[in-house]
Amino acid sequence: MSTHNGSSASSVIDLARRAPPSSRLHHRLHDEQIACAAGKRIEAERNAVNRTFARRSAVRSTPVDALPLNDFLKDLHREQRRAERCQAALSLVLYQLTNKTSQDTRHADRLLEALHSAKRETDILGHLAGDMIAVLCPDTDEQGIKGFTRKIDARAGDLPFTVVAATYPDDLFESLTKGTRTQPAFQPFLVADATGQSEAGYPLKRCLDITGAIAAMCLMGPLMLVVALVIALTSRGPIIFKQMRLGKGGVPFTFYKFRSMVTNSDDGIHREFVEKLIKGVQNDDAAGQGKTALYKLHADPRVTRIGRLIRKTSIDELPQLFNVLKGDMSLVGPRPPLAYEAAQYESWHLRRILAIKPGITGLWQVEGRSKVTFNEMVRMDLRYLRESSLMLDIKLLLKTVLVVVRCQGAI
Repeated sequence: MSTHNGSSASSVIDLARRAPPSSRLHHRLHDEQIACAAGKRIEAERNAVNRTFARRSAVRSTPVDALPLNDFLKDLHREQRRAERCQAALSLVLYQLTNKTSQDTRHADRLLEALHSAKRETDILGHLAGDMIAVLCPDTDEQGIKGFTRKIDARAGDLPFTVVAATYPDDLFESLTKGTRTQPAFQPFLVADATGQSEAGYPLKRCLDITGAIAAMCLMGPLMLVVALVIALTSRGPIIFKQMRLGKGGVPFTFYKFRSMVTNSDDGIHREFVEKLIKGVQNDDAAGQGKTALYKLHADPRVTRIGRLIRKTSIDELPQLFNVLKGDMSLVGPRPPLAYEAAQYESWHLRRILAIKPGITGLWQVEGRSKVTFNEMVRMDLRYLRESSLMLDIKLLLKTVLVVVRCQGAI
């Protein structure tokens, strides 16, 4: 209070000094007018200061660490890459206010306060729009994000909002980075949910697939007939081996290859191998030769003598040209996994089969060729998803021809 009185006196003196000279008769009246004006001015300044402090207090009651859209998307992109690199769980939840009233701002502040009080220090809060708030939760799986949403439901009371939650990889992450909205509903991640998302790649990819498959079949047709005849004469069973694989979005399809194994063989040895491979356990055969983990079994007892030859030259893959013509596969893309293989995947591994059709060849076949770890193979597939283009596909197809002719890495 003494500070305000001192300020008032100083203001009066200062104004008095600057007052224009007047006659001795009116001097006292003029001083009273100056003092009155100064008092009103000081009162106005005091009220303005009080309003400022009130606004600052209100701002402090609302969380100050809610990032704007662009900053939040930068953190989202960084955490996606970290989840892929470290095999860490990552979840995202979006809250959207639904009751469009004059109280929207107050509702948004209440929701921000509830989210701020419930989130961990490592969680990232973003204010994406006036009615939309997001929370990015690193190291949080599907069960963890469900627990978080239940906690917010209990704290938010009667706030009118809808919620979308997802565990990476989910198309919700991609739709946010592209600036598109999602339908508000609680949708934990399911592989089948991704089938409706837009096809990754480029407009001419299907055209290249059809043209390339027809050209390859015309060129390799005589060889395919010879191989089919040799398989039929040297071992019992069908010429074409059919197997269920997972395509784009996890949708199963019938996968074709020339049969290279004996019929009715037990797949237990391959199941065990795949489980160890995905978990990063080096197989004994590779370890004994001082090599990195192989994506294919080096000495599979189920493979026939002719089978070893056509596998080494990759001729067994030629019937997949029919899969390309049918639209189940592309010439270039990630390899289609088996169902029991995908069951072993970490969440970030699933991205390789969500947004694009599987392919006969790809970055892994050209650059890794059965000599890289499973995680490195997945990272190659994800890199292809990001960089897919017509020129890249043509380049990979040409490199594939050279790799096959040299029999590099084939088993």
